Amino acid sequence: MASLPAVPPDPAAARLAGTLPPWNPDLDDTLIVRAIREETPDVKTFVLAPEKPCTFAYAPGQFLTLDLDIDGESVNRCYTIASTPTRPHTISITVKRVPGGPVSNFLHDRILVGSILRAVGPMGEFSCFIEGRPSPAPSYLFLSGGSGITPLMSMARTFHDLAEPRDIVFVHAARAPVDIIFRDELELMARNQPGNFRFAPICEADSPREPWHGLRGRLNLGLLNHIAPDFREREVFVCGPAPFMAAVRDMLKGAGFDMSRHHEESFDFATLAENAPEVAAEVVSAEALAAVQEAVAPPVTTYTVEFVRQKRSIDCRSDMFVLDAARRAGVRLPSSCSKGLCGTCKSKLVSGTVDMKHGGGIRQREIDAGMALLCCSKPTSNLVVDR
Repeated sequence: MASLPAVPPDPAAARLAGTLPPWNPDLDDTLIVRAIREETPDVKTFVLAPEKPCTFAYAPGQFLTLDLDIDGESVNRCYTIASTPTRPHTISITVKRVPGGPVSNFLHDRILVGSILRAVGPMGEFSCFIEGRPSPAPSYLFLSGGSGITPLMSMARTFHDLAEPRDIVFVHAARAPVDIIFRDELELMARNQPGNFRFAPICEADSPREPWHGLRGRLNLGLLNHIAPDFREREVFVCGPAPFMAAVRDMLKGAGFDMSRHHEESFDFATLAENAPEVAAEVVSAEALAAVQEAVAPPVTTYTVEFVRQKRSIDCRSDMFVLDAARRAGVRLPSSCSKGLCGTCKSKLVSGTVDMKHGGGIRQREIDAGMALLCCSKPTSNLVVDR
């Protein structure tokens, strides 16, 4: 009797079978695009999964850094994870097309289902979850603008999946109804959690085929009092464009809100870096800081840093980060967080050595291959950099 042909294993079943190992980008940073979803006319979600079955673990609100090859150039960009760790077999990012933006247009126009991306992470501290557990706040106010909805969506999805009895008001500002990202899902979550989850979109204008009959205009104190009159008692998480977050910050301060319960995230990591010295100044006096620096500072040496592609050489003191010295000398280099987190300034050291203290934006094997993050690297010799 002829034997039946062997049935190939179901890849979906393989991902559900047994206990899968956690995804480790240091060992395998390859992610395959499993699905692409159009959220709005200029926003797409990319669903990613490892080639070998494993699971993702992260705190809702954290981000990934994509390592992309665009026309022969290595480009790093940070994108917040929009998915929830309660569904650990895939991870997703949601990307808004930016006019003239090289990375967002590359993803929208050239990445297809089956494409391979490389990533490092997850990283970041913007989360209402502490060590994987919800913080003790009994109620939350999520305020998002545009594509800043993604980290808050990750948090909301997580609470929803865990059936956590948390009082959440989710306010999202959009240009028009057609631009409300995740609208159907957020409305479904509100129906699934009556009394615990409220979704309040605000639009500035109508869509061509959909007049808007909901809350209209820009978020202001009057609208906020209407939506969540108890907002002063809530833990507030904010994400969106820099002007949106600045306006929210001023509004809450003016309303007497306790800003220790205000948390914000921005896709503009450079803005956060610029604000870092101000935060430090509140913690320690300039005199005390100077005294500590004088006591521990080693002798300062000036080194030469040569940027091969730009055909520029600059001087960089041994107590200064290479990126800072380059900026002062007028050398333009890609950068974002300036904290060693995102990997945007990752560069190949053709020769020379540095003292680098990074925040996770570079893999050990890249360091072993001579790569460095210029934002957090101080020279310990003359350098030649492939930039």
